[in-house]
Amino acid sequence: MKRIASLGCLALISCVPKKVDSGFRAFEAAYFKALFEASPAYGTASGLHEYDARLDDLSRPAIGRRIAALKQQAGALQAIRAKGGLTKAETIDADFLANRIQSELLDLETLEIWRRNPMAYVSVAGGAIDGLMKRNFAPPLDRLRSVTSRVRGVPALMAAMRANVENPPKEFTDLAIRMAGGSVGFFKATVAGWAKGAAGGDAAALAEFEQANKAAIEAVETATAWLKTDLLPRSKGAYAIGEANFRRKLLLDEMVDAPLAEVLATGEANLERDRQAFIETARKINPRATPLEVMRSLSAEHPGEKELLDSTRATLDGARRFLIEKNIIPIPSEVRPTVAETPPYARSGSFASMDNPGPYETKATEAFYYVTPVEAEWDARHKEEHLRAYNRPAMEVITVHEAYPGHYVQFLYSPKFPSMTRKVLYAASNAEGWAHYAEQMMLDEGFGGGDPKLGLAQLHEALLRDCRYIAGIKLHTAGMTVAEAAKIFVERGFQEPANGFEEARRGAYDPTYLYYTLGKLMIYKLRADYAKQQGTSYSLRGFHDAFIREGSIPIPLIRRILLREDRGPLF
Repeated sequence: MKRIASLGCLALISCVPKKVDSGFRAFEAAYFKALFEASPAYGTASGLHEYDARLDDLSRPAIGRRIAALKQQAGALQAIRAKGGLTKAETIDADFLANRIQSELLDLETLEIWRRNPMAYVSVAGGAIDGLMKRNFAPPLDRLRSVTSRVRGVPALMAAMRANVENPPKEFTDLAIRMAGGSVGFFKATVAGWAKGAAGGDAAALAEFEQANKAAIEAVETATAWLKTDLLPRSKGAYAIGEANFRRKLLLDEMVDAPLAEVLATGEANLERDRQAFIETARKINPRATPLEVMRSLSAEHPGEKELLDSTRATLDGARRFLIEKNIIPIPSEVRPTVAETPPYARSGSFASMDNPGPYETKATEAFYYVTPVEAEWDARHKEEHLRAYNRPAMEVITVHEAYPGHYVQFLYSPKFPSMTRKVLYAASNAEGWAHYAEQMMLDEGFGGGDPKLGLAQLHEALLRDCRYIAGIKLHTAGMTVAEAAKIFVERGFQEPANGFEEARRGAYDPTYLYYTLGKLMIYKLRADYAKQQGTSYSLRGFHDAFIREGSIPIPLIRRILLREDRGPLF
């Protein structure tokens, strides 16, 4: 009887269909290997240290090879999808990767960013080297050797810029000059100072670094001079990518295919709602002053140059504590991010940012919450207007965006992301949309205790993103100038003139920076639909946990996961 039973079990087992390997996960691994080979700095940033000794090759032949590789991958992935047999999770990731491949091809072949934007060159080396210095994933001497190897690649990178970049927009060259000038000081002081300590008495290693660094400094200084005296006078190119390319970027990057007129109308309506709410909130604070006067009185309470970092640090614990007390979202770690100045090579218009370790980093897991200081060459008025953006209520909101429950909490969730695609890649409307959604959601849940000043600061941040939404579309599809876009920020968004200009100029090189507000609107719509589906079992904590654990994939894909293949309206 036992033998018969065993034979019966074997028969049943043999009848169970075997799972067929679709081949997608092998393709996924090959895709990322090729990506990191093309951009070793991206590999290091992802926490994979076999790429540490190499710097990105942005020469024209290397770009040609990357285009060829992407086209081959596009064909291979198309064949895998056509064959079928993908799991639901594989289908989601395959859809994301297919769009990502086409998006990179759009940038390289159609928009030719590598020919139009010198910033793409001057920013690479600083980030690639800074990541090796500040993250203690290996002994300092080992990291010094990798730094030296990457520093050796700087002259070739600067040579590639001079060979490739032709007639960029003036706005791009202006920012590249700022970034390159800051990078000279970065190599001379920051990198050189770190290297002396990292060498630990190894004179040969230090001498090898110093020789390479000397050549790198000379190359960046030469490139800076070239940017100023050669490229800038002939920087007369157009930054606008045109409506067709704008719509294609929106589809490929965020999977939003709504008509552009509808997208713009949605942004205009949201800007007006937030503007009216801003005016009403300002009246609560001081009914005798104009909204702009109220905002200026609030922003006058800002830190000085030397207090900027300390004032930022002071906001972290309150936001984190609120999440726990109100059961907003699980926080997977007790570790706080490190507050620091934005490195010079990264000061391209951002006021604050979060630099998280890569998803595959196992040792150096520090996260850096960056705030951008004033520049030494700015006049007193420019410095004052810049610092006004860091007033106390605004910093509370910025910390919500960057840290709790914004980008830092997203990073803390990354070990739970279910695939390499979702760990390494992201859609901005999800990543930035989540952080921007968090600002409003936190106040909706009572953060700040109903303080109208905090409410005004949150609305000021919302208006900033609303203005980005409108400016980005009109800069690239309606012939708007940067000066005209700056007026939108000042007149409709109540921004300081200097900050309005910086924001408008960012729109010239970041066409779809509508993704903050667009993402927030899509998340609110998804939340409402999810609550309706869940009924009495719905909770805000449950929604947040379900949303963020899927990774920062395009929100239409999140809808398909959480709402049973829903493909309805996004906002």
